[in-house]
Order: sequence, then structure tokens, then C-alpha cells
Amino acid sequence: MFPFLWPLIFLFVIIPLLVLSLFLNLAVFSFAKLGLTPMGALLLLLGSLAGSLINIPLYRQRIYDHEPPWHPFLFFFYYPPQINYQVVCINVGGAVIPVLFSLYLLSTRAPFGPTCLATLIVTVVTKAMARVVPGAGITLPTFIPPVVAALAAILIAPDNAPPVAYVAGALGTLLGADILNLGDIKRLKAQVVSIGGAGVFDGIFLVALAAALLS
Repeated sequence: MFPFLWPLIFLFVIIPLLVLSLFLNLAVFSFAKLGLTPMGALLLLLGSLAGSLINIPLYRQRIYDHEPPWHPFLFFFYYPPQINYQVVCINVGGAVIPVLFSLYLLSTRAPFGPTCLATLIVTVVTKAMARVVPGAGITLPTFIPPVVAALAAILIAPDNAPPVAYVAGALGTLLGADILNLGDIKRLKAQVVSIGGAGVFDGIFLVALAAALLS
């Protein structure tokens, strides 16, 4: 009845569904290559995606605004700094689940020494490239963690590259981008910040896809 609608349906409905299906299958395949059953890989994938929406508060800290309003007689007046509070959270999908899964891999498939070395490399690189940007958060090029983790795993532990790549990418990104920048997060002037949230979650999630390509 409305033949002109079919191209629009194909463009805005069918193609996005095909892309989403391909992405989910690749993600499940990547987790399965790390030693999980297909069902376990699907549960880990869904848990990571759902957990990215959950932030667990850890502590609260004071942040100060030392910029008084300017006027010609500012010298004769004292303006006390405005005190706000910042809540530091940890993201379930971007920090808790990757850390737990990394510990599982370390106890089963990833050799401890090479994995620690690869993690150190990723930590140094992500720390050097992460930027604390007020109003935007901690920014990091999304593809840096998986590429560096993949290269480090191939060079250091070619026989165990997939699990080493995942652990190094996940823990190295968390350490380099978030944990080592906790002292600077007050400059964000945000009331809520999340360890493992936003762009860090994207980087960690892509590490699993890179690990599949190493298999």
C-alpha cells in the first residue's frame, strides 16, 4: 500500500538491527574465546551493558570554587570560596565486572608475570594520553587501550595473547585513565564522577573484541 516506505524501513530499521546483531555476535564470540561458554559469554556481555548504567557511590569529597565575581571594588571585599561536594562512584559495567573477570582469567588462563608486564605498558600509555577535561570528564581515545593491549600481548605472551590482552587492557585502562587521575578529578567541577564510566567503559569493552581477533 505504501511502497515508498520500504526503503525507509530498510534504512532505519533493518540495517541497524543487522549491525547490532553482528556486534552482539562478535562480542559473545570474543568472550567465548576467553574461556566462557556461549551462555556465559552472553551473560557477561549483557551484565556489562546493563552494569554500565549502574554507579555505586564510594565516597564524597569537597570541591571549592575560588573564582569570586569580578567588579571594580573587588579589592575591598572578601568572598569566601563556594563549597560543593563531589561524589566518586564506581561503574559496575566498566570497572567491577572487568576487574572480577580479569581476576578469573589470571587464575585460569593468563600467565601472571607476562600479564603484569603487559598491564604496566597499557597503564603507562593510557596515563600519558588521558586528559582531565572540566565539563567533559576524563577523555581517552577509545581505540588506544585495545590496540596497545593487543600489541603488548602478542609481543610478550604470544601463546596466551587473548586473555593477556583482555586483562592488560581492562586493568591498565582503569589504572592509567581513572585510578591514577583521582587526584585531579576535583578539577572536573562535577558533582558525580564514575570510575570506569563513559569513555573508559568503551575502551574496556573494545578490549574483548580485540582479544577475539588474537585467537
